[in-house]
Amino acid sequence: MENTRMYADSLTAVPSPAPPPTDEPTPSPPTPTTAAPTAAAPASSRRRLLWHLGEMALAMVAGMLLLGPLWELAGTALGVGDALARPEVAALVMATNMTVGMTVGMRYRAHRWHAVGEMAAAMYVPFLLLLVPFRAGLIDADALLLGGHLLMIPAMVLVAVRHRHEASAPVRRHRVVVALAHRWPAGLALLMTVDMWVDPSVLSPWTMLVLPGGYLLIGVARRTLGGRGVLATQLAGLAGWVALTLVAVMAGGRTADWLVAFGWLAHAGWDLAHHRNRRVVPRGYAEFCAVLDVALAAVMVLAILTTGA
Repeated sequence: MENTRMYADSLTAVPSPAPPPTDEPTPSPPTPTTAAPTAAAPASSRRRLLWHLGEMALAMVAGMLLLGPLWELAGTALGVGDALARPEVAALVMATNMTVGMTVGMRYRAHRWHAVGEMAAAMYVPFLLLLVPFRAGLIDADALLLGGHLLMIPAMVLVAVRHRHEASAPVRRHRVVVALAHRWPAGLALLMTVDMWVDPSVLSPWTMLVLPGGYLLIGVARRTLGGRGVLATQLAGLAGWVALTLVAVMAGGRTADWLVAFGWLAHAGWDLAHHRNRRVVPRGYAEFCAVLDVALAAVMVLAILTTGA
């Protein structure tokens, strides 16, 4: 039977091409004494490990942002809000939210179920261990939550190191799922605004200073401000949003609210321009920022229209 190779991001099985015939003798595999060790392999392994841990952290944050408001709505609707607010219950709910996000991320990356199970244990076990001294009155609620998160970090690292050389499980993804995964910056930005749609409000005018400041900081870190006119453009943007911020602060009231909403929405156009020319910031950051700016501007407009802020 002809061998096939399964591609994780496709629904098709591609036949593996047979090696072309040759008259040359087949080279013998290298012996352990002839294999030359290189420093690139350990460095690449460390990068993959750090990348995997970073992806897990993002997936956990996404799980908390998406599921946190749903727990609050369900608790209010079912009349169990007070029970969910108890520290020991809140800790386990938070671990559940992180585990759900982590599981989705790991399965998309084709990690096997036993590795997913061990990573899920790394989410729950730290909190379960600290429940004993918490119930005994030796630590308070803040120590329970903070200690659980601190113990979670080495537990995650141990699981990731344990499975770092493990082959990926075969997985087949629909093209729609692949396309949505490629738009993860936009999805993360939307998740960050879920709770704001439940209780819309207008941000402080001073938050607009973050908009141009982020680009300047990233540009300095990535050393991408040296092109022709790049730094001047960023400084002009900084001056524009600083001026808009000062006008909003002095105006106050409803006028200030509309100016803040306009400032965030206008910055989405700034993001799109940088996304197209691929300058200063990574395209993923520009995409994330554009979606976040539009969503926050929409939330603020909704707050202005519904509450008369």
